[in-house]
Amino acid sequence: IVVTNRVAISLYKPCPSANTQTNMLLMSVWSCFFGQDEEDGTETGEGDEWMQGKTLIKPLDQLDLTEAELKEEFTRILTANNPHAPQNIVRYSFKERSYKPISSVDQLAVHFVLEGNLLHQDSDEARRQSAKQGDVEEGGGEERADSVESKAGKKEQKITNQFNFSERASQTLNNPLRERGCQTEPPPRANFSATANQWEIYDVYLEVLQKQEKNKEKAKAVPKKDDDKGKKKMMLVETQSDDITKVAKVAKIIERMVNQNTFDDIAQDFKYFEDASDEYREQEGTLLPLWKFQYDKAKRLSVTALCWNESYKDLFAVGLGSYDFTKQGRGMLVFYSLKNSTFPEYIYPTTSGILCLDIHKHLPYLVAVGFYDGCVAVYNLKEETLQPIYKSTAKSGKHTDPVWQVKWQKDDMDNNHNFFSVSSDGRVVSWTLVKNELVFTDIIKLIIEIFDNVCRPAACGTSFDFHKQIDYLFLVGTEEGKIHKCSKAYSSQFLETYNAHNMAVDAVKWNHFHTKVFISCSSDWTVKIWDHTIKTPMFTFDLNASVGDVAWSPYSSTVFAAVTTDGKVHTFDLSINKYEAICQQPVVAKKKTKLTHIEFNPVYPIIIVGDDRGYVTSLKLSPNLRKKPKEKKGQELPKGPEVEIAKMEKLLSLLREPENSNA
Repeated sequence: IVVTNRVAISLYKPCPSANTQTNMLLMSVWSCFFGQDEEDGTETGEGDEWMQGKTLIKPLDQLDLTEAELKEEFTRILTANNPHAPQNIVRYSFKERSYKPISSVDQLAVHFVLEGNLLHQDSDEARRQSAKQGDVEEGGGEERADSVESKAGKKEQKITNQFNFSERASQTLNNPLRERGCQTEPPPRANFSATANQWEIYDVYLEVLQKQEKNKEKAKAVPKKDDDKGKKKMMLVETQSDDITKVAKVAKIIERMVNQNTFDDIAQDFKYFEDASDEYREQEGTLLPLWKFQYDKAKRLSVTALCWNESYKDLFAVGLGSYDFTKQGRGMLVFYSLKNSTFPEYIYPTTSGILCLDIHKHLPYLVAVGFYDGCVAVYNLKEETLQPIYKSTAKSGKHTDPVWQVKWQKDDMDNNHNFFSVSSDGRVVSWTLVKNELVFTDIIKLIIEIFDNVCRPAACGTSFDFHKQIDYLFLVGTEEGKIHKCSKAYSSQFLETYNAHNMAVDAVKWNHFHTKVFISCSSDWTVKIWDHTIKTPMFTFDLNASVGDVAWSPYSSTVFAAVTTDGKVHTFDLSINKYEAICQQPVVAKKKTKLTHIEFNPVYPIIIVGDDRGYVTSLKLSPNLRKKPKEKKGQELPKGPEVEIAKMEKLLSLLREPENSNA
């Protein structure tokens, strides 16, 4: 049955040749499309009445509205907010320590996601690719006469699947290329115009000439001794021009980059290498050589002092001089960085040899230095001058003998910086930086008692160290082998005297963790550990050579290291072995080279060692030398200073028990 109005009408007209049943069927079809009269069941119109508009039937419950009300418009605004999205989500803010509501809630509602490389066969892209594939198959030639017949006789391509999708990868030779570009903001432009004549050029040349004359006026005369003729010459040190100063910082960065590329294997060892053979050793460890620091003009000088910078962990200072009183002369203060081992960061030549130095903990640019001629000085790394900003003189109470140790202390009541020094003249002096001068105060005078009230000559101070927590308490080592416990408040007497060594005390240092423990070393081949409440040493170690320096580790209360004149570094861990060193390793190539000083880095597991030839060698501690207790499963070991104090206290209690039992 054809369902169009015109055909339906033609079908409805009675056919004379048709029987009654056929005419009744046609009438029922017409009534299905156009309805019947309610009364007699016949059609609603005759002839052309079917072309008239349909009559709208009004529901019984429809409202009666006026024409104005019908024309009134109601505006509805559709938003993208998800009505089902929660609006009361909160999260905990660690910064403000409270729960804060989340302002941005995801309003996106995903109903269907399909990821694939299929194209619908009826899409434009599919037709385009199919046409391209047909061109490739035909070879791009002219259409042959029989092509139409072949196309007509060609069977329709079978659909890949029931959803009429085809695999995209099988339809194309190459995936279509896509391009994406972006444009940055154009650089700012400015128009500049000026006139140039002879007078303006002349004025510019005059300004350049005046700058050059000012630089010559700032030039400073530095005496330099000629080794061949033995005559003093004056050498003008001209300040750098403006052009050089602009590239100085960039040149230093490039120099560091070149050196880090050159010594990349050492940098990798410093950062990542761990000696795997330590796992097969029970208690012993090793030292891995890293960088070697050397300055050509300091070859004939000895390393007399080492000190790390507390603020810049890769920077350390080296004092250069001589311990031989027959070869005294010039000295040098240099600063090296682990980022550049080939050349110092700062160089300060001195007329007298340096014997000690100390860097301020809170002001890393201030360095206190002690000289062989008895002077003390303070250098400021921020200043461009090579001369110290403060220096003691004979008028300001300088020492009459070499200064062996300097230490910064807390600022005084007026917030003036001050440091202490000890010298062979037996004086322990406090130096205060007041305006443009050093003000000295004698703290204590070291004496020797040969007999009671018979002879009291001055003792030679060789080293000292201040207590880490008790500000007024300090220790002083002497050339006679004694160690005096002193107080800043008492200048006439000692709190305690320890008969420590048979020769000069080269170093004495308090433990970083335990407040009662200090260590000392001497040229009599021994290293001793003391409890300052007991007059006899708790531990004594014989190293079979003169001990130049000793240092506590900053990470363990029971680990320390010492250097000897036979070129070896001895590392001890009392919690592992109370009798022998867990590492004895030579670190110099030449047998006659003597090691003079050692220092632990405050952060990295490395040490620096200086010798009497002006070299500084850095070494990395193997895992066994910085071993920590193993944690059991499900158990966390306590950490912090309390653990280190308990480790040392446990060792001391083992030595105190026999005394307590005898008492």
